[in-house]
Amino acid sequence: MKKLNLGNAKSRWYLATIPAIILSPVLYVGIILIWMFSISYYPKIDFNKQEWHQNKEVRYKMSEDIINTDMLIGKTKEEVISILGDDFYMYMKDHMIYDLGFVPGLFNIDPDVLDIYFENGKVIRVTQYET
Repeated sequence: MKKLNLGNAKSRWYLATIPAIILSPVLYVGIILIWMFSISYYPKIDFNKQEWHQNKEVRYKMSEDIINTDMLIGKTKEEVISILGDDFYMYMKDHMIYDLGFVPGLFNIDPDVLDIYFENGKVIRVTQYET
């Protein structure tokens, strides 16, 4: 600041200190947010039956496609089993659960599951949640 010859010594001190006080926390928060987003990022891919059956630990990448496209809505249990396989858990006769693996995230220590709800033998709702 001295080389630019801006104002006197006191005004140069304010010109250097005030932006540093304001920009430092913004910079630190920005770095922390970038780090948090990079930890929790994962690519979302379209559902692929072969990939679903081979890589059970990364099924979470395809779960959003299954939910958003409503590909299971209106299907019977047999049709769901033919698409997603027979490695599911059954809670009551109208609730089926598939393991999705561990979704990347800052505090994710539990695996996610794909919940499939039936009514009158047909899928009415598909959701995902952390166990």
